[in-house]
Amino acid sequence: MNSKYQKKFTPPPPHFLIRSVLLCFFLIVFLAVPVQSQTPVPCGLPTSATTWTSSTTQTSYSLAADCTFSTSGERFLRINSGEFTINGNGYSIIGPSGSRAFQIFGGTLNLNNITIRGAGSSDREAIQSAGSSSRLNITNVTFRNNSGAAALLVGSSGRADLSNIRFLNNIGLSSSEGSAISIYGAATVNLENGIFTDNSGGNGVIWVTNSTLNITGCLIFSGNTGTSIVQDTTNPPTVTDNSSQAACLALTPTSLPRTSKKKEISPTPTSTPRPQIAATHVALQAATGATFRTAFGLDSGVYFRQLDGAGIGIQSIIDAGYLEAFDVYGYVEQGIEVCFPQIGRVVFLDARTSPRAIMPLDSTVVNGQTCVSINSPGSLVLLPN
Repeated sequence: MNSKYQKKFTPPPPHFLIRSVLLCFFLIVFLAVPVQSQTPVPCGLPTSATTWTSSTTQTSYSLAADCTFSTSGERFLRINSGEFTINGNGYSIIGPSGSRAFQIFGGTLNLNNITIRGAGSSDREAIQSAGSSSRLNITNVTFRNNSGAAALLVGSSGRADLSNIRFLNNIGLSSSEGSAISIYGAATVNLENGIFTDNSGGNGVIWVTNSTLNITGCLIFSGNTGTSIVQDTTNPPTVTDNSSQAACLALTPTSLPRTSKKKEISPTPTSTPRPQIAATHVALQAATGATFRTAFGLDSGVYFRQLDGAGIGIQSIIDAGYLEAFDVYGYVEQGIEVCFPQIGRVVFLDARTSPRAIMPLDSTVVNGQTCVSINSPGSLVLLPN
């Protein structure tokens, strides 16, 4: 070929070749990464229906937000073997509607300080634990607004240890299960401290057949439909009720789950950071004269902090001449009562909204103290009448 028609070839510079090779490498690695290894949703749990086994690497989870699940399958999270712990930090697992949130067919699940809501179907419970090697340990957990065969089922020689639990507004969709708890097939359930309020449907609130139920501490039933504990006479269970009425006497009516809040008012709230004056409840009671009561005791995972004006963070409240303020957080859903050592009116700054919504609370005056109850985290501020 004539050289005048030949184009001169100039090789690309070395740095261009290096960039090209690196780009190809990263593309290959990205495409090779399986979906399950990608970062979980911000709440702290997997993004899609998952099965955990003894070979699963991560065994402990800590929630950083509410987790909302949806699935067309039987359950969202299943455990076949191994031991796993979920610390809820006061957040909720929501759903899946029409499916189970958890299914334990082996291994151990530890649930702490969490709310389970919006799960279940006519033949599926919010949580099912079944099998001789299944263990369910629940502490400071609320089952709320689930619609399913039951909120919790323990069966087939499984075991569950339940401590400081609440079942609120659950709807049982099966006539052969309890609206709150079903226990069957030689299972064992140990229940210490429980509040059962406004549960409906199903075969009573707690249904037990051919199994063992041991009850200790304080057990409170209110506003439910059906018998509190139903024992199957065809397959008689063993029910040992050592709950103590004395343990319940410490709970005042305002400590129980219901909280009466008036219509919101419209101040000019801000999202000012909320510094606090740190103290334990013992130190706060000694320093301020306030008293604190919780449904399951002051060591059940609820915390109190005294707030100054900067901690309140809403100028209209500060200008009103507040008398005292406390922040209440942690396992507040069990039912909390705070009594201020002065007479006044109390507003609640709801921690579930940003900025915090302001709501007046109904209060009672007892021996010169202004007492209010709450079951969600936030700040309580006492104002002059």
